[in-house]
Amino acid sequence: MDYLLLPTIISGCWYKPLLVSIFFKLILSFCAGFIGYLKYYNINVTRTAEGRFEEAVIDYLFTVYLVPIFVNILALYEAKKQANVLTQMVSFERIYTRMFKKRIGFDLGSKPLVMTVVLLILGCGVMVITHFSMANFIIYQVVPYCYINVITFIIGGAWYIYCDIIGNIATCLAEEFQFALRNIEYSNRVCDYRSLWMILSKIIRNVGNSFGYTLTFLCLYLFFVITLTVYGLLSQIQEGMGVKDIGLTITGVSATLMLYFICDEAHYASTCVRTYFQKKILLVELSFMNEDAQQEISMFLRATEMNPTDMCLCGFFDVNRNLFKSLLATMVTYLVVLLQFQISIPSSGDDVTNNTTNTTPSAPK
Repeated sequence: MDYLLLPTIISGCWYKPLLVSIFFKLILSFCAGFIGYLKYYNINVTRTAEGRFEEAVIDYLFTVYLVPIFVNILALYEAKKQANVLTQMVSFERIYTRMFKKRIGFDLGSKPLVMTVVLLILGCGVMVITHFSMANFIIYQVVPYCYINVITFIIGGAWYIYCDIIGNIATCLAEEFQFALRNIEYSNRVCDYRSLWMILSKIIRNVGNSFGYTLTFLCLYLFFVITLTVYGLLSQIQEGMGVKDIGLTITGVSATLMLYFICDEAHYASTCVRTYFQKKILLVELSFMNEDAQQEISMFLRATEMNPTDMCLCGFFDVNRNLFKSLLATMVTYLVVLLQFQISIPSSGDDVTNNTTNTTPSAPK
């Protein structure tokens, strides 16, 4: 019946979402065109840059900063998956309320709003400082860079919120499960908690799949930015630190922190859903329970062992602390190779000295 009444309810304002959608599409189209112009401009600047590679790192960085514009397409493609995840979370809350006649003891409050505002300010601030410390850009050229940088920050913040919600819900559920098992009259609740845990383990896998291509692209982008900025900083050490190195430092630190929080929060959510529950189950005293309750506990423990709870990005790789460690190890390998390549190439001053020595006439005998 509700579905029959829905067209009647919204029939008077059906055009408003359409107008808003057209408005935002026009803005995105303008931004995409302007970013294409900036990319063409930066490519020409990079091609005309003279000197060695480490001297042109800044020009390469400004071209790399424009790459995340393609993440909009990936996010639009995966929007349906994320909507399904939100629907599953709402269904989980309804099932919990129907089982226990109360709401989940966890409330986000204003945390998402505060994080959105902070990430917006931080994303714009990092890019503005980077531009003013490394290049004399016109102000209207900085705006698209701020837009792209904010997109990357918002995607990382959304991933953080998802993982934080799942981790806190799993912690509350595990605490309630342990409390329920201390009372003999609540031992028949084991089956209900096992059903809720199965739904939660499915949600955490679906979160990884819903961010699969977007987060994979973001992790690769952050890895490339960190490698490039650290190489630029190490190349400037022998010549002394300058004002331009402030922008490189801020960019490298912000990218490293974002990559760390993405991996760490996913590790936290996976640990809460699986390891924390397993600890609670193993600490259960089975002596006062009947055979049915003991069998349910065994089935619950077996379910936590057989069902994966890792946040895997569409089967490519698991997001956890090991991923952060592996990316840092790979980055160090690339930096060693690049620095060895830099050392093996003689500097321009050495070339001039060698040419002068070779062309100096010998004294007459």
